[in-house]
Amino acid sequence: MASKLESFLQEKKIDARRVLSASKEIERLRPEDRRIRLAQAQARKSEEGKKPEGLGKPRSGRPMTEGGLRRALSGESIPGPQKTRILRAVNHILGKRKQDPVTIDTLFDVPPQNPPKPKAAEGEEAAS
Repeated sequence: MASKLESFLQEKKIDARRVLSASKEIERLRPEDRRIRLAQAQARKSEEGKKPEGLGKPRSGRPMTEGGLRRALSGESIPGPQKTRILRAVNHILGKRKQDPVTIDTLFDVPPQNPPKPKAAEGEEAAS
C-alpha cells in the first residue's frame, strides 16, 4: 500500500530525488542565518541574557535525509520536523511549477493537535 506522500508525488509527477535536492537548497545555512545565531549567542553571554528583538528565526541547516524520505514514502512514522522539511521542499517545487502550495495533512496522516476531551457525566461534575 502506498503512503499519502508517495501517491501525492506520483500524482504530481515529482521525483523523490527532486524533493531531496530542494530540501538541501532550502535548509542550507546562509550568512544571514549565521549572523542571527551569532547575535543570539552574544546576547546569551551578555549580562542581561535577553534575546535581542527584531531577529528572525534562522534556518535549521539540516536538510531532509535520504533515509528519512524513504521511511516517509514507505508509510513509516517520522518525526514532525522531518515532515515539515518534506512539506517545505514539496511546496518549493510546486511554487516553481506555479501550482498552489499544499498543507501537511495532504501529505501525511496527521492526528489533530489537541483532541477534545470526552465530557464527564453530570454526576461526576458534582463530585469535583
